Amino acid sequence: MCGRFMFEPKKNPEINRIYELAVDNGYQPKTGEVFPSDQTALVIPGEDQVKVVAMKWGFPGFKPGQLIINARSETVNEKKMFASSFKARRCVYPTSGFFEWSQDKEKYWFNYGEAPEPLYIGGFYNVFQGTPQSILLTTAPNQSVATIHNRMPLILKKDQIKPWLNNDEFANQFLTAAMPTLSSRSV
Repeated sequence: MCGRFMFEPKKNPEINRIYELAVDNGYQPKTGEVFPSDQTALVIPGEDQVKVVAMKWGFPGFKPGQLIINARSETVNEKKMFASSFKARRCVYPTSGFFEWSQDKEKYWFNYGEAPEPLYIGGFYNVFQGTPQSILLTTAPNQSVATIHNRMPLILKKDQIKPWLNNDEFANQFLTAAMPTLSSRSV
């Protein structure tokens, strides 16, 4: 279930550029450890190129105060709550990596290893009572995550961002793509 991730502009020039674009566009995305309900930087489709914004992480749930922060890639097109948003308003979460907890409640950090390469997560958004809110997609874990958790984020490479945002066929096919091997460590 990816319930937290890191957004660290000072540790990576690409993440820093995304942060600066968000600020230039009038947003103040949370930096450091990002929690559900935080304002997070997102890449969305723009007129001619991608655009960086910030919005709340989580859709309103069925109970007061509840947030739904993840959607399953396997069923996103079948769920009434998600299908139209996924089709019309895909986004990408730029991150430095994410956290998962083992069944023993031990916290693990996942990223690409020593290289501070950004880890991009596929998602989508909608507007609720005038407020745009986002949700990220999860998928079945690969070997690098499966020993810790039974889900992992849907991870995109940089060159997959534009097709993910703008190409319905690519996005639907990517829902079942093999995920990259990640490094992990207990934190």
